[in-house]
Amino acid sequence: MSVSVPDQFSDAVQEPDLAVHLLEEDGPYPNNESLPLLIYTQALRSTVETPARTFEQVFQAHNWRGAWRNGIFPYHHYHSTAHEVLGIAEGHAAVQLGGDGGLAVDVAAGDVLVLPAGVAHKNRGASGDFLVVGAYPDGQNWDLKRGEPGDRPEADRNIEQVPLPALDPVYGANGPVQEHWGAMD
Repeated sequence: MSVSVPDQFSDAVQEPDLAVHLLEEDGPYPNNESLPLLIYTQALRSTVETPARTFEQVFQAHNWRGAWRNGIFPYHHYHSTAHEVLGIAEGHAAVQLGGDGGLAVDVAAGDVLVLPAGVAHKNRGASGDFLVVGAYPDGQNWDLKRGEPGDRPEADRNIEQVPLPALDPVYGANGPVQEHWGAMD
């Protein structure tokens, strides 16, 4: 797929290597069997001087709100009421996606993870300078689920009801979200 880099961010954003993974349920983690996890490798140019601020601006411009800066929790967790984008601003980490039987990936500065509601994620180890910028589609309020007994079936019902975002968090109207998740009317 060829993505369209928004003109206003052409000095900061570039066409990434894209990986698409549909993750099946993994025990206590529902994941999302309808919407794939999207991994944008090197979406942000390495020449960007303020990567965290740039991710915040890009996400905000595409209506992904509530931006925060931190890391990724060192335990499996997921959100049943919101999709999530994670922009790797600094450093690198090993991340487990989808639970113990899921996908292990290495992420580094400039990478982006677009997690559909329900996809478990966990930091398995990171560099000391690891910094993530996260955000959620406008109007979606996240919850925090850890795969505890009793989380489901309510979490499954929540996941089914989370609306599709109107825009890709990085590429706007012409990004991988539209191709792989479908466009919101």
